[in-house]
Amino acid sequence: MRTRVTDLLGIRHPILLGGMASGTDARLVAAVSRAGGLGILGASTLSPEAIEAEVALIRELTPMPFGVNLLLWSSAAKVETVLQLQPAVLSTAWGDPAPHVDAAHEVGALVVHMAHDVPTAVAAARAGVDLVVAQGHEGGGHVGLLSTFTLLPQVVDAVGDVPVVAAGGIADGRGLAAALALGAEGVLMGTRFLATREAPIPDGWKRAILDAGGQDTIYSPIIDLANEAPWPSPAAVRAIRNAFLERWLGKEEEVRRRGRELGQGLAAGRREDDREEMALMAGEAVGLINDLPSAGEVVERTVKEAEGILPQLAARASGRAAPKAER
Repeated sequence: MRTRVTDLLGIRHPILLGGMASGTDARLVAAVSRAGGLGILGASTLSPEAIEAEVALIRELTPMPFGVNLLLWSSAAKVETVLQLQPAVLSTAWGDPAPHVDAAHEVGALVVHMAHDVPTAVAAARAGVDLVVAQGHEGGGHVGLLSTFTLLPQVVDAVGDVPVVAAGGIADGRGLAAALALGAEGVLMGTRFLATREAPIPDGWKRAILDAGGQDTIYSPIIDLANEAPWPSPAAVRAIRNAFLERWLGKEEEVRRRGRELGQGLAAGRREDDREEMALMAGEAVGLINDLPSAGEVVERTVKEAEGILPQLAARASGRAAPKAER
């Protein structure tokens, strides 16, 4: 499946791994890149030494292109470290990419910036980024307020010739086909890749994704308050409801006062694989996920499903009979 995104990034399929700081490592990144997508390492919470080690391991595991993601509001100081390693892509979000575009291009790295609204996307395009990710409210982790399939066509219209990738609520080939129909040239998936064999998250988190429906996620600042993480407005966290969230929803002021204690509890819940007491970041796409394949299988079957859908859509639009799908 060839689009401007595949040509730009040098990949076979227009599928990108979300650069989730709490959910990616070298093994998952390499698996997505080997399958023909673009693996992206979430590096915001890693030390410079750990970033170097993960990038070295990615290169041992695959010769294919990959990216490294930084949340600029908290990790802009790590951009220099990342660019010294010369990844194919510097992926950024939640901050201004403008100060880093020229430096990235000087070392041969493309810049991919995630936007949660149209003004952010336009500013990124004017700053010279190579690709804009339009991220909708349905996504997991930190998201904005606009839904994916209303935000996406607005961003496509607003950024001119800059290619756009859709993110938020996409977990299969139907989502890829829909994104392409709305003007995107690829998709970025996070939650779907958390539910894979390679994902470096506790088994309890993976099982929670399989067990949950989209109605079981909630958008709330509670996790950030517990972790004493002052994310820029309007960011809050979408996560699966569990005992921790149920206990503290509506008690934001108390969570602020007890932030360190509660943050330590969340960290312990993850270490102990206690799905009721850890932060289960995930998007509404959990309702589409019911298995734990390899990351490579996710890439291949997403593309295959989309390739089966797109000719049918074209045929319906032209009034012709759709060709029979191969079995």
